[in-house]
Amino acid sequence: MDIRVSGHQIDTGEALQTYVADRLNAMVEKYFSRALSSQVTFGKGAHGAFTSDIVTHVNKGLILKSHGDAQDVHLSFDQAAEKLDKQLRRYKRRVQDRHEQTAHAQAEEEAAYTVFAAPAPWTDPIDGDTDADCATIDAPPVIAETTADIPEASVADAVMMLDLRDTGALLFKNAKTGIHNMVYRRRDGSIGWVEPR
Repeated sequence: MDIRVSGHQIDTGEALQTYVADRLNAMVEKYFSRALSSQVTFGKGAHGAFTSDIVTHVNKGLILKSHGDAQDVHLSFDQAAEKLDKQLRRYKRRVQDRHEQTAHAQAEEEAAYTVFAAPAPWTDPIDGDTDADCATIDAPPVIAETTADIPEASVADAVMMLDLRDTGALLFKNAKTGIHNMVYRRRDGSIGWVEPR
């Protein structure tokens, strides 16, 4: 497995990189014969704490994500790795079944998406009007544009991917109907499902 370790405002020495590689390889080998890659990013958080984010691509369409915060860089990684291991234990059978299915064939659709930023506060230099005074505000500028794969999955598998990717929402192509659906995490902690009519 290709493992990349990087740091934002932090030095990732040889010992830390070796520790990360050994721990991730051992954890992933328990569940899969082979994974594609892992990216581990360390950074500095609030109040002198360290953060670590792990993104593991097990196969095309199956991405696992986790995050950890602690006062020690090794402890923050251990926390993130434990969350990843817990997710894998919870979904072990379904993840392995999906891994075997995608090894044979499921085509994924590619979609473009754009991230917009809110416009900066603006004051008209001529008459002093502000955004609040104006009835219309120009559209926000585009700050990021990329493409993403839309997996084909059952609703149950989409909920599993939502948990494993540690994200708020997931757009997927329903394997049963062939229509794009979305699952998302609600504020109360439950999962919502959007299916077009």
